[in-house]
This record gives sequence, structure tokens and C-alpha cells, in this order.
Amino acid sequence: MKKIRFFRPRSIWVRSIVQLFFFALIALIVVNNTLIENQTGFSIWPRKASIHALCPFGGVVTLYQLVTTGQLVQKVHDSSVVLMGLVFLLAVLFGPVFCGWVCPLGTVQEWVSRMGRKRLRRKFNHLVPHRLDLVLRFGRYLVLAWVLYATAQSGRLVFQAYDPYFALFHFWTSEVAPTALLILGLTLGFSLLVERPWCKYACPYGALLGISNLFRVFSIRRIVRNCRSDGACGILCPMNIPVDNLEVVRDHQCISCLECTSEACCPVKDTVVFATGDVK
Repeated sequence: MKKIRFFRPRSIWVRSIVQLFFFALIALIVVNNTLIENQTGFSIWPRKASIHALCPFGGVVTLYQLVTTGQLVQKVHDSSVVLMGLVFLLAVLFGPVFCGWVCPLGTVQEWVSRMGRKRLRRKFNHLVPHRLDLVLRFGRYLVLAWVLYATAQSGRLVFQAYDPYFALFHFWTSEVAPTALLILGLTLGFSLLVERPWCKYACPYGALLGISNLFRVFSIRRIVRNCRSDGACGILCPMNIPVDNLEVVRDHQCISCLECTSEACCPVKDTVVFATGDVK
């Protein structure tokens, strides 16, 4: 048996701090750019640091045009391609940490879900019938295929008209399409019933990053000999993954949030861990 190397965060509150930081950073950049346009912003801030410049998914949708013509899709910046590569590297090593630790839209869904969890208690995040839930989870791959195809065919950033992430940080401007605002509203509304509904059922970038769970280097692993099988790790998983029935989490929906680990919910030390190596 290969020796296991553990990566144990001091406590899961670190994730909350990281999420808050990235949400505040993106919000500051977007608001400041709006103020600059009105001659009142901080000009020392890099003006080109727009939400498009900081979106790694922009690098994904422009990849076809970049390879075939050497040009970027309109509104996509070079920095998006660099960020795409960085996020992919992190995904290969640690899984979709961008989804669980960085993405501001995922963070906002979690914040809204706290209200739903207080009201619905045990029913929260378990209202969708299991079989229907399994089918709906593959919907985001259809969205991914459509976005890539439509962008490659048109050479335009077509997803902006439907993107709740863009709508979240531009809802006060005329740049946001009504469809994006509607999808954002539905996402936040369903967040009162289901944890991260956009992430589970519709996010194209989450679909792409989720594939990394099949071959990532560091995975979430359950050490069977230490496990009490009380189901806490599965119940608390925001993506409804039955961690208590698995030895290694390879589910395409895992967002590497570490909420299932011993540090967060399991009373037995070193039962559900973030590690690499064989676990027996």
C-alpha cells in the first residue's frame, strides 16, 4: 500500500475567507470600472481588469477561434487564456477548487442557501427526486456543448446573454440581457431549495472542470477502517455526493469544497481526508 500524504487545512473557515475575498475583489473591480466610465473611479486601478479579463471560462470559449484564426473572441482578453491554464492546472492537481473556493456565483448561491436551510432544515437540498436529479445533473454538459459550438460558429461571446455570473455583477447596467437577469433570479430562487442549483444543473464551466475528478492527483478519500458510517459526510455534501459509500470521490459533481472532510464534519480524525495514494 502506498503511503498516504494528507493535506489538512487548519479549519474549513479558511474557505469562507477565500470565497469572501474573491467576491469582494470582483465586485470592487466591476464597480470601479463603472465609476471610471463616469469619471469618478480610481484611475490607478488597471482599467482593463474587467470581469471578462478575469473570467477563465472566456479562455475556454475562445480556444477554437484562437487556434484556427489566431484571434480572440470579441470581449475576451489574453488574461482569460492565462487564467484558463492556471485553473486547469489546479483542477488536475486538486480538482475543481475554482468552483468550491473561488467562483463568486457559487459563493452567492451558498449565502442564499443559508436562508433556505434554516427554514427547510433536513428537507433542504433533498427535495428533487433522486432519479430526476441524476438526469438533470448532465444538463450542464449540454449547455457546455451548446456554448462551445455557438461561440465557435459566431465568433461572438454568445453566453453573455444567458450568463447569471455576468448578470450578478452588472445587473444595474444596460449591458445585461433580460434572459441573463431571469436566469440569475431563478438561480437565486432555487438556491432557497437546493444547494448550488446553477452549479449542479447548468454551469458549463463546472461541467468541464468536473471531468478533472476522474484523474486528479489529490482526491477526497474515505478511510474505511476509521469510518463509523453515520452518513454525516454524505448529508452535508452540498453536491449530494454519497461520500459515506465511497472510498475515493470521483464524482463529476465534486467541487473540492472539503465540507465532507474530518476537519469539517466527521467526528473521527483522519476518516475523510484530502490525500493522494492508495487507501485500504
